[in-house]
Amino acid sequence: MKFPTITPPDQQAHRQAVARHEQLTKPAGSLGRLEELGVWATACQGVCPPHAFVRPQVVIFAGDHGVAAQGVSAYPSEVTQQMVANFLSGGAAVNVLAAASGATVRVVDVAVDCDPATVATPPLVTKHKVRRGSGDIHLEDALTEVEVIQALDAGVAIADEEIDRGADLLIAGDMGIGNTTPAAVLVAALTGAEPVAVVGRGTGIDDAGWMRKAAAIRDALRRARPVVNDPVALLRSVGGADIAAMAAFLAQAAVRRTPVILDGVVVGAAAMLAEDLAPGARQWWVAGHRSAEPAHTLALQHLELDPLLELGMRLGEGSGALAALPLVQMAVRILAEMATFADAGVSGPVGAPLPAT
Repeated sequence: MKFPTITPPDQQAHRQAVARHEQLTKPAGSLGRLEELGVWATACQGVCPPHAFVRPQVVIFAGDHGVAAQGVSAYPSEVTQQMVANFLSGGAAVNVLAAASGATVRVVDVAVDCDPATVATPPLVTKHKVRRGSGDIHLEDALTEVEVIQALDAGVAIADEEIDRGADLLIAGDMGIGNTTPAAVLVAALTGAEPVAVVGRGTGIDDAGWMRKAAAIRDALRRARPVVNDPVALLRSVGGADIAAMAAFLAQAAVRRTPVILDGVVVGAAAMLAEDLAPGARQWWVAGHRSAEPAHTLALQHLELDPLLELGMRLGEGSGALAALPLVQMAVRILAEMATFADAGVSGPVGAPLPAT
């Protein structure tokens, strides 16, 4: 799959935002990263002063993974399907955080191990389903060549659907028992890290589970390394339908000039592949938080993104990105609503021109 050349955020708006911050009633730089964040959002919107985001949208990519059968998670695979129902009924953490931060939530079944014909799931959830669970990556490919293209096409279509419906800021979330294992494999493959450097506790596995997970990642890495320079082949071999769709979703958001707040380790792994698929896409993203999963720090370093928050979160679902959403809105409103020295009749720094009277 080939994406169009990514157009970077508007540099003129970026310069105007930097200059505007110099005129606001505060010492220059005194709001720290809130100022940088506001400049980034302004450049993404292409207008200064910017406006608050009016339709932030979370999309949760749900999928099962065959490697879960190796005992790499503290929860059984049927939890994926059960959590999809929980999202739809509004009972999950992502629903609460979205309501608190002004976002809406959509869940998409890309590879949940269930038959849509036997489950009372809305068609909007299942319209992009690729397969029932992805392959056990320490033994076999996650997807066929046809399925990986189908998953990538689904991610592009989902991004287009949401942006065409008016979403002006996107958040990708994940749900899938065992999904931190392929995420760790992808991060290790792309950074050259050893398995022990990327193995986290995921859903809270014990030491024996950690050892099983490390072994699965080691075996999957042997299969990943020969295709590490081909993002589509890498997703086919050791990714999964949900991660492939998420990677294309992130890339297409950049194609459509729509900013994204990234979540944790699974989204981070997908973002690394998205950047390979569409170089320059990362300019349209900001890292919402740093996950407690060790592979996430490696992913952020690879993408050269500094997280906004460090709260020890490791849930997924888009929860860490949603926790950062109010900061993004604050940063935008500072540039849009704060008075300038001239507006307020406040003297600027010593040596600066006096406010107009």
